[in-house]
Amino acid sequence: MSDLLERLRGRGWRMTAQRRVVAEVLDGDHVHLTADEVHARAVAKLPEISRATVYNTLGEMVSLGEVIEVSTDRRAKRYDPNAHRAHHHLVCAQCGAIRDVHPSGDPLADLPAGERFGFTVSGVELTYRGICPDCAATA
Repeated sequence: MSDLLERLRGRGWRMTAQRRVVAEVLDGDHVHLTADEVHARAVAKLPEISRATVYNTLGEMVSLGEVIEVSTDRRAKRYDPNAHRAHHHLVCAQCGAIRDVHPSGDPLADLPAGERFGFTVSGVELTYRGICPDCAATA
């Protein structure tokens, strides 16, 4: 059973077959799928699942704080089940591959008080950009 499934069950979330399949599709390391990718993989497991059900289920998981919406550039939103461990993202500028990264240190500490402009900062989202090894090998 995936960590996401366990977390959702722990919250008392009603686990229908459709919801279970969406959660199973999101299981794993470095998972950052678009809604259409989630739907395609879910259909392979449960052919009758609709696109609307996948979108609604993803929206509910985001609202619960169990899945994070990740936006990079102007590409489609991606869904990250790694919602309970602080992390940043490394994105390939060519193919769009995304990896979770966990650098040491506190990025908030790197923002001087004079650069906060009176904001009470509640979080940091960093995106590192580069070229992944697969794209570099084909260049």
